[in-house]
Amino acid sequence: MMCEGDKVYDAPGDCPVCGMDLVPLEMNEDEEQSNYLRLLKKLKIALFFTVPIFVVAMSDMLSDNPLYKIMPQSAWNWVQFLLSIPVVFYACFILFKRAYASLITRNLNMFTLVGIGAGAAWLYSVIALFFPNLLSATGEVHLYFESATVILTLVMLGQVMEAKAHQKTHSAIKELMQLAPKKALRVSGDVEQEVDLSEIKIGDVLKVKPGEKIPVDGEIIEGSSHIDESMITGEPIPVDKVLGDEVSQGTINGNKTFLMKAKRVGHDTLLAGIIQMVNDASRSRAPIQRLADKVSAYFVPIVVGVAVITFIVWFLFSQEHPWTNAFVNAIAVLIIACPCALGLATPMSIMVGIGKGAQRGILIKKAEALEKLKTINLVLIDKTGTITEGKPSVEELVAVEGVKKIDMLQLINSLNQNSEHPLAKATLKFGRERHVSALPVQNYESITGKGVVGEVQNQSVALGNEALMESVGAKDNHNLYAQAEKFINQGATVSYLAVDQEILAFIVISDKIKENSAQALKALNQKGIKVIMLSGDSLGTVKAVAKKVGLTDFKAEMLPKDKLEEVKKYQAQGYKVAMAGDGMNDAPALAQSDVGIAMGTGTDVAIESADITLVKGDLQGILSARLLSEKVLKNIKENLFFALVYNTLGVPVAAGILYPFFGILLSPMIAALAMSFSSVSVIANALRLRNAKI
Repeated sequence: MMCEGDKVYDAPGDCPVCGMDLVPLEMNEDEEQSNYLRLLKKLKIALFFTVPIFVVAMSDMLSDNPLYKIMPQSAWNWVQFLLSIPVVFYACFILFKRAYASLITRNLNMFTLVGIGAGAAWLYSVIALFFPNLLSATGEVHLYFESATVILTLVMLGQVMEAKAHQKTHSAIKELMQLAPKKALRVSGDVEQEVDLSEIKIGDVLKVKPGEKIPVDGEIIEGSSHIDESMITGEPIPVDKVLGDEVSQGTINGNKTFLMKAKRVGHDTLLAGIIQMVNDASRSRAPIQRLADKVSAYFVPIVVGVAVITFIVWFLFSQEHPWTNAFVNAIAVLIIACPCALGLATPMSIMVGIGKGAQRGILIKKAEALEKLKTINLVLIDKTGTITEGKPSVEELVAVEGVKKIDMLQLINSLNQNSEHPLAKATLKFGRERHVSALPVQNYESITGKGVVGEVQNQSVALGNEALMESVGAKDNHNLYAQAEKFINQGATVSYLAVDQEILAFIVISDKIKENSAQALKALNQKGIKVIMLSGDSLGTVKAVAKKVGLTDFKAEMLPKDKLEEVKKYQAQGYKVAMAGDGMNDAPALAQSDVGIAMGTGTDVAIESADITLVKGDLQGILSARLLSEKVLKNIKENLFFALVYNTLGVPVAAGILYPFFGILLSPMIAALAMSFSSVSVIANALRLRNAKI
């Protein structure tokens, strides 16, 4: 369990430091609903007893009070006292517990003011009821049971509304949680068995029929279909999926049956990751939120001081009822200054913004990233899988005269058989289509940024770029470098195959540029954001791709450490750097950057290292995330402005500054109503983000 700060505890309850509710690290719909219903029940009880108290108290303003015909005022005073007990000691007692915790830990907050104000009003009324002559020579003292109970009930109303708003901001996540089917059809030989999702293990073969939801993340091993991924990517057009393509839990199968192999189950699926990521993000704190916390920390002691001064001034200078006037106005100051709105201003906007992002396939891991994104002025972008689709395919295999292409392909796939690299997968798929088998490999070694080497049937074999060929001493005796040049200039990737230090073949692999990459990169430039492409590919390939997408700044043949150094270099120059990538080799740079942006189509390592994940893997998502950041920060500033202006104006009025000129005073009850209205306005303003266009 964790509080609204960064502290984590083992058991549920209230935070021992700030008194706030502890929230589960893995919040689910039932827990949120339970929390809301618990608060709602207490609010109903508070209302049930507060309304009669309010009616009795307000009836005193009538010239011919009908209630006094039933029984005298003194008896009604006792009725108010008895009715107030369930409100103070049960329905709203949680507010006093939080106030007590804040005082003990010296972490003053809005509950400090509410607890002191409402508690003092109730205690004053009890003393006045039991010992009236202590406060007045005549024994006639006005009671404030209605102020105490109305204040507490209004604050509880604010808590219920906050819980409800929190529930609403997670509506998209709740829908995602319901996407996963309860059952799946597991296939073992000729036997098909319907099993619970919890029974599915990695490697299980599952059958998915037309119209069914996909049970877990996996890979199609037989058949093909159209998959509706709109619930995760936000893209309404169904995606064609064929043999070897991956499918995600919760997406909906089209009109064909296919077999899939389970690759990720339980909490490891993309869907589960989305849910957890949004939950974590909504409970993380942005720097601007910490600023609001600091303001509150200074604000509360100042307000308590103003309340004390108000009490002293009214007691010394009030002509009539000095005790009562001093007491009532001091309480009004405490109540109207309650920084509920200030406390809600930032977290409400962030929660709604993160929920909005999730609906659009923008998963924000940390609230801090949402704030930093607006300041980004440099984006470093990986090529493969980020600008391009990351689904490379083999265009051509070129071999020297007298060498069989099928033999060269067998050597290539022998080296690639255990690799997860996209280029390796492309050659393996190319080989499977031609029924090429892989041979055993000895002394296998993967050389980062260059390629792979090993021994196949007692032959020394190397597969990779020119740098690898040079490092293993391979000779280009057949002028293959020159032949490969035309493919490289078209943006394709070329991997050379050397056998016993002689280059005998090369394989041409192309990766289609994503449909809107050029448009998105142009839009980033128009916003004044510098864009540089970083790639481990050859200079010729990178240059060709850069030309196609309209980029003039690019760097090729970069190792993971080179990308990391680039991020550090530009940060040292004063740039606010975002890194966008999808591969394991991008992970160090993603972690180092001010904002790391991972493609949802990329590797788990990249996604874990990033602050933001674009589920659709679309560069347009960077623009949408930036726009969301701008709208959320604007909303936060609006909320902080309203909250601070309200408190700045409200405290002097409650202290009685207008009384000498206009005879205006605020009762504690009216102050509580105004305080609650400010909180409601902040919540309403934050919820406007749900309809924002990004």
